[in-house]
Amino acid sequence: MTERPLTLFHCPNTRSSGVLALMEELSAPYTLHVLDRGKGENRAPAYLAINPLGKVPALQDGSAIVTEQVAIFLHLADLFPAAGLAPATTDQLRGPYLRWMAFYAASFEPALVDKFRNVEPGVRAMSPYGSYDEVIDIVTKGLEPGPYLLGSTFSAADILWGGALSWTTAFKLVPEHPAIMDYVARITARPAMQRATAKDQALAQAQAEAQAEAGAAPQT
Repeated sequence: MTERPLTLFHCPNTRSSGVLALMEELSAPYTLHVLDRGKGENRAPAYLAINPLGKVPALQDGSAIVTEQVAIFLHLADLFPAAGLAPATTDQLRGPYLRWMAFYAASFEPALVDKFRNVEPGVRAMSPYGSYDEVIDIVTKGLEPGPYLLGSTFSAADILWGGALSWTTAFKLVPEHPAIMDYVARITARPAMQRATAKDQALAQAQAEAQAEAGAAPQT
């Protein structure tokens, strides 16, 4: 276990919510640096020095900065090996684990964004994912054997995918296939996921109340 200080730069109800859930699942000691997008704090110079894209999540591990959701997942799961959320490099499950992590960032998210924007994937040879239907078919078939992406082995990949499929099915970006919905229910019922969700909801509510109070304040 690392003794270096860990700081998660976080906005509630964003991709960093998945990292928050991972932190809880790992029982990792961390400091939460909450940014308010409504106030543009993620675009302020102080945060742009952390991530020039102004995106969350970002992780500060001692003097090192790690951005990109999947990179942070991989980094943290390896940093806390006792939690058993990342197969060892000598484990036969390491390859499938990395495949699901990379597939999420390289194919799943681009396919969803194009679907949401009603944009065609383009020439197959240049598309990172082929087609939306193919991506969803791969995910569905990967979940059908269950209970987890790596069969009986629960990993950080399940935290990433379980959280993502929870909100993408809720927003109708992903079909509510029984294998997907059973998987979502299984992952989101975990105590660590419940704790992270409760924290996220409290943070979102506090920001909404602060914004409402600011809007109601008399102009001077």
